[in-house]
Amino acid sequence: MLSFLMVLIVIAAILLVIIVLAQNPKGGGLAQGFSGSNQIMGVQNTNKFLNKATWSLVGFIAFVSIITAGMKMNDESADENKSGLIEKAKEAAEKSNEVPKTALPFGAANPASEAPAK
Repeated sequence: MLSFLMVLIVIAAILLVIIVLAQNPKGGGLAQGFSGSNQIMGVQNTNKFLNKATWSLVGFIAFVSIITAGMKMNDESADENKSGLIEKAKEAAEKSNEVPKTALPFGAANPASEAPAK
């Protein structure tokens, strides 16, 4: 899922570069070819469209970037929790392999450690 979102960000960034290059800061650019007043999409409409497309792509990239960062943080915390659980399981397995020492009164012999007398 993260790789899909990253691909979307790259595609949106490429489109953003193309739209920004199509604009001319002095009012020309793509709009220069539409100087006739009877065109369907005149100079003003072209500039409005490019401006809206630019800001829409910027907003999309920012939104998807925030979502991607949040998902990445959740994945990292899940990995940390998994590694912590694995370590706890290993420790529990090591403790279960140890022979528990029973509390004996002072001076009493441990029957398991003494060999039977014959």
